[in-house]
Amino acid sequence: MKNSMTFAQDRPLDLICLGRLLVDLYATDIGARLEDVTHFAKYLGGSSGNVAFGTARLGLKSAMLSRVGSDQMGQFLIDTLSAEGCNTSQLKRDPANLTGLVLLGIKDRNSFPLLFYRDHCADMALSVDDIDESFIASSKALAITGTHFSRPGVHAAASRALEYARSHNVRTVLDIDYRPVLWGLTGKGDGETRFIADDGVTAHLQAILPQFDLIVGTEEEFQIAGGCDDLIECLRTVRRLSDATLVVKLGARGCVVLDGAIPQQIEDAAVQRGIQVEVLNVLGAGDAFLSGFLYGWLRGEDYASCCRYGNACGALVVSRHGCAPAMPTPAELDYFLETKPKRPAEDACLNHLHRVTVARPQWNELLVFAFDHRMQLLELAQQTGQAEERIGHLKQLLVEAVAEVERDYGLAGKIGILADDCYGQDALNAATGRGWWVGRPVELPFSNPLKFEWGRSIGSHLLSWPKEHVIKCLVQYHPDDRPDNRQEQEAQLLALYQAAQVSGHELLLEVIPPKHLPQEPDTVYRALQRLYDLGIYPEWWKLEQPAEAIWPAIDELITLRDPHCHGVVILGLNAPVETLRRGFRAARAAKTCRGFTVGRTLFYEPTRKWFTGELDDAGLRREAAANFVALIQAWREETGRAA
Repeated sequence: MKNSMTFAQDRPLDLICLGRLLVDLYATDIGARLEDVTHFAKYLGGSSGNVAFGTARLGLKSAMLSRVGSDQMGQFLIDTLSAEGCNTSQLKRDPANLTGLVLLGIKDRNSFPLLFYRDHCADMALSVDDIDESFIASSKALAITGTHFSRPGVHAAASRALEYARSHNVRTVLDIDYRPVLWGLTGKGDGETRFIADDGVTAHLQAILPQFDLIVGTEEEFQIAGGCDDLIECLRTVRRLSDATLVVKLGARGCVVLDGAIPQQIEDAAVQRGIQVEVLNVLGAGDAFLSGFLYGWLRGEDYASCCRYGNACGALVVSRHGCAPAMPTPAELDYFLETKPKRPAEDACLNHLHRVTVARPQWNELLVFAFDHRMQLLELAQQTGQAEERIGHLKQLLVEAVAEVERDYGLAGKIGILADDCYGQDALNAATGRGWWVGRPVELPFSNPLKFEWGRSIGSHLLSWPKEHVIKCLVQYHPDDRPDNRQEQEAQLLALYQAAQVSGHELLLEVIPPKHLPQEPDTVYRALQRLYDLGIYPEWWKLEQPAEAIWPAIDELITLRDPHCHGVVILGLNAPVETLRRGFRAARAAKTCRGFTVGRTLFYEPTRKWFTGELDDAGLRREAAANFVALIQAWREETGRAA
């Protein structure tokens, strides 16, 4: 099982994937017929796109070579690949063709009705003019799907890429990827049929087989390549045409690598056993397998390791919803191979790793203007005789003030807001899509025990939130509270954490111990410790200015219990700037403190003046922005952060 393949060294890329790239709309109504489905989740899709995504997530230097439409779905694909670290420099925008779509149902574990919308789609418009010789030469390997030999234009483009690869010592990989509907062999509505024998397709594939170093396919895909229904005979036909390493995917049984002569029967080869898991649906398993196999292959690992990675990636994906988003990170893969849980979807540690070890925005410094105050602003409006409706306009003006500070002081990637959807929905809409950190409260103000604005069914409300929004929950939690009150609080927090796991939103927990209970130096520390013990791992903690002496313990706790936590932000509670300065100073040496989320200190006085007519809209923006800038400067002065 030695991997004897050699690769060119010092190439900037490990792998270029050429082929299908589209948008998957996966049914979330599990068990329904496709015609009855009412809800879909949008993911990156297409076999080549999935492999580019999956190998990049595993840490390979991958690139995607294809086309997308000059449309919103094309931008989504570019952004999704880029977020995983995949090179998209050769992902061309096609003004004449739309990005392809596929609708996918999950009827049962083995049934997955597919409906392809790929007439004149962008990825099938790839041309020879899109193939850059120097780009191909910059990689160790080039992987192409069989679909991109099914039409003259993409056949010519793929052949040009192969020509460049062979002349520049770039290893070549064929994913046979046989879909009869994409070869025009079924009705356009029949995307689920996986095999139809066809002499024309067989001849087409056999003409290209000699150009590949690695050929990967299912039993049925090798049957179409070999031209008969006997797997061994087909493999012998392929072997006569090609010296490539052959990898036969056997589904749940595992896989076989054939690096030389073909055995009498497939069982005579060293079958690398698959990992048995509870299956949601098998769709996407092949792309996940190839991602894992290439992860080992391109690093020169032996075939047993390559197969182990491939089988594990396939097992994880069949247990989850979707293909690309279900792909594992190296941390997940290592954990899964060590523990082999029968039900990966129910393994809390695995799910946490899948949530926190994927590529995500990093906030090494976070400067948040908070105006999620509902009751305080309503009270101020009533005191000054203003209509409640003015609060919404106020919050839009505050968004504009934050935007001015970001622009004027070069703070892109550091700015955030906290806003509510009671009075601040328009402000939230205006802030979304700017690259800001955007937090939204879910707690009923002043509730203790904790209650949510929309009742106990918090998860259903999160479905309407943009994925970039962060759940913010203030809980008046004390580890020494009455058992009945503490347990009710903990049950609510567990429900919220589980809802966040399902929805995919990050979670910020703001922990403020009630003032009527004893306030010891370690009260907040023990509160965090208790929540970790319950299995709650928020991405963010929001705390009330911990004392300098307690910061090392908080740092140690977070680093030990959840090294993937983004960190701590300091809250304001309408404190004077000098009080906030002392809190910032105390956090100077803290390793986990990332910034602040402050509200009334910044907006209260400008808002009062605006409500009473002392300031117009421009004046409000000016004073709120000035307060924000002054606090940022205080933060940086006291913590030693460079501007």
